[in-house]
Amino acid sequence: AAPLIEKTKKAKKFLADKAYDSAELRGNLKKRGTKAVIPNKRNRKRPYSFSKTSYKERHKIENAFCRLKDFRRIATRYDRLAINFAASIYLVAAVVWWVL
Repeated sequence: AAPLIEKTKKAKKFLADKAYDSAELRGNLKKRGTKAVIPNKRNRKRPYSFSKTSYKERHKIENAFCRLKDFRRIATRYDRLAINFAASIYLVAAVVWWVL
């Protein structure tokens, strides 16, 4: 995840699930000035604090991905080229935004 995060703009918060709970990722985020909102794994010896109210907002992101996957073309990724797949996502996002 770290190489992908480095390519994006600096954000105030980084919302993620337990799978992203690592000291290395948290350190990288702290260097960027981004607050990590990641719950701790059960086996963590020294748990980090995180904002539970901010974490609850993560469902909005999950809902957006679920809405995109309602379209078969996106869910099964029929397009071979990345540019065509991105165009499909843009089109579906525009339709979803217009309908809802």
